[in-house]
Amino acid sequence: MAQYLLYILGSFAVSMVCGFLAIPMIVRFCKKKNLYDQPGTRKIHKCGVPRLGGTCFLPSMLLAFLIAMLTLNGAVQGNEITISLWSVCFFVSLLLVYAVGLIDDVVGLKPASKFVVQVVAASLLPASGLYINNMYGFLGIYELPYYVGAPLTVFAIVFIDNAMNLIDGIDGLSGGLSLIALGGFLYCFAREGVWTYCILIAGLMGVLVAFLYFNITGGKNNKMKIFMGDSGSLTLGFILGFLLVKFSMDNPLVMPYRRDSLMLSYTLLAIPILDVVRVIIVRTLHRKPIFGADKNHIHHKLMRTGMTQHQALVCILAMAVGYIALNQALFGFFYFSSVVAFDIVVWLAIHFVINHFVSRNGQKVFSSEGGND
Repeated sequence: MAQYLLYILGSFAVSMVCGFLAIPMIVRFCKKKNLYDQPGTRKIHKCGVPRLGGTCFLPSMLLAFLIAMLTLNGAVQGNEITISLWSVCFFVSLLLVYAVGLIDDVVGLKPASKFVVQVVAASLLPASGLYINNMYGFLGIYELPYYVGAPLTVFAIVFIDNAMNLIDGIDGLSGGLSLIALGGFLYCFAREGVWTYCILIAGLMGVLVAFLYFNITGGKNNKMKIFMGDSGSLTLGFILGFLLVKFSMDNPLVMPYRRDSLMLSYTLLAIPILDVVRVIIVRTLHRKPIFGADKNHIHHKLMRTGMTQHQALVCILAMAVGYIALNQALFGFFYFSSVVAFDIVVWLAIHFVINHFVSRNGQKVFSSEGGND
């Protein structure tokens, strides 16, 4: 285990260095080509900010992963790198999502076009044999046949992909939530001894740390501030959706059966999942387009209470960590369904408190101000 830890740390370090080297160059490129995320009615920022920070996520992660795996392959006798069908499909899918995000950041794409590509990309995974095949007792359901698990997998990945994209509304939020979730998945896969995934995850975490430095602080003299854009948020969302499916799949050839597999995977992504579900319900109740845009995500509401961006960020990240601790404690005494039900009650209570402070601050609880996500 100690030897694998060295390669995990190496992957993290290589990727982080790549991020710190690449992002300033990306910022200068964006300024030269006038590629800015412009202010709008739904935007928090007041001036144009370079938006291609996420373009370095995938290259940095893959470079760090390849260096670590090739070094590991040469250092560990008999350790050969094998490439399965679903591994190929995953990387092809990831490239599709990354490409559509990049195109959208540069020239713009209609939401329907992005959605179609997301569905096609997600569909490649169950087509290769990777799908959610067990619900681990959620709502009394256990094993799932392929014809149910395959479409559920596509839905889950596309949903999480868009959830991470939609919650990317203030500095550090999507990146911070992703970093927490990736850290959780790193622990989960390390617990099962699946070191290849640990190295891959560490590679993504490294470049995220570099990105968050520039995204939150603006770099030296605040001249290197950058957003991740769709190329970043969609890439993060797709990888997190993939990790959820991979860790949740009951496959004794890879990992032993664990009754908490799906619960842990859901818990690591609880905040973006609960946030998007609530927003969809609110839009439906107010007869607003489900796929429209407004200012009713949790970060918008927290800021209407009078919080700054950074205060709202810390608050939401604390919620994410709190849900992880809460669900771990609850799962020792209750079934998965009961844990989710308790999460929903807590989420509603949180919004009840937030709504109270929003109203006391003279703001509207529901805001129909629109714009582009």
